[in-house]
Amino acid sequence: MLELTGITKAYGGRRVLDDITFTVGDGRMTGFVGGNGAGKTTTMRIILGVLASDGGAVTLNGTPITAADRRRIGYMPEERGLYPKMKVLEQIVYFGRLHGWNAEGARRNAVELLERLGLEERMDDTLESLSLGNQQRAQIATSLVHRPELLVLDEPFSGLDPIAVQTVQQVLADAAADGAPVLFSSHQLDIVERLCDDLVIIAGGTIRAAGSRDALQTEFGGAVYEIEVGGDIGWLREQAGIHVLDFDGGRARFEADTDAARGAAVARAAAGGDLLRFGREHTTLAQIFTEVIR
Repeated sequence: MLELTGITKAYGGRRVLDDITFTVGDGRMTGFVGGNGAGKTTTMRIILGVLASDGGAVTLNGTPITAADRRRIGYMPEERGLYPKMKVLEQIVYFGRLHGWNAEGARRNAVELLERLGLEERMDDTLESLSLGNQQRAQIATSLVHRPELLVLDEPFSGLDPIAVQTVQQVLADAAADGAPVLFSSHQLDIVERLCDDLVIIAGGTIRAAGSRDALQTEFGGAVYEIEVGGDIGWLREQAGIHVLDFDGGRARFEADTDAARGAAVARAAAGGDLLRFGREHTTLAQIFTEVIR
């Protein structure tokens, strides 16, 4: 488990990170979201040791993270950092060897990854000859070629078309399924919501919310409910303590003054024998994000 505790960072007297505290669990996909300048990249660079924090601690499995630990991290920066004149396969192998793999093992890993990422026909092409989306796939391969025990990815889905997004999602999900903690940032909230197990929301250098996706949807979601019955649900408008937002035939969205009022409405629908569906309205990550940083 990766854990950040009380991380602070300031530049010229301006604090850009203030008491950053969150965890990334083994086998968990953690989405790290925030606006431009919120502190995501600075936090990631501190995890990697590229920047030093002014205070706080980064630990891996309960002990301070070391240079040896960081060699086992797969990192992808937001800015592309590959060699444009170098062939794709050659440089993926090169990065694998930098992390300690021998030539044969690094090549085997690189070929497998490039095939999974849909670049098998471009292995012998130079990076600069690839589209921006394919360059992004190659960069993702460099972060995975040494089979890291932890992944830290800054905007891994940037520039990818929908098919490529699905491919990369599966590759990252497989890494998590093998037990690796995965921390990734993205401005594409729909992808984060679909892929992540946990969320960390940062704004102005502070953590505004952190926890499992389901827990945050419950905590920050509005108390709007959806109900569907087999007949007409017009009676719900006359139900005490219920405020119908909209309805169409047997479907309705409503708010309730109290849990008792909500329960009475559901009980009435069930007593009629035609209750088909009832639940809290789904709250999107975009709605949670907007509410949290407001």
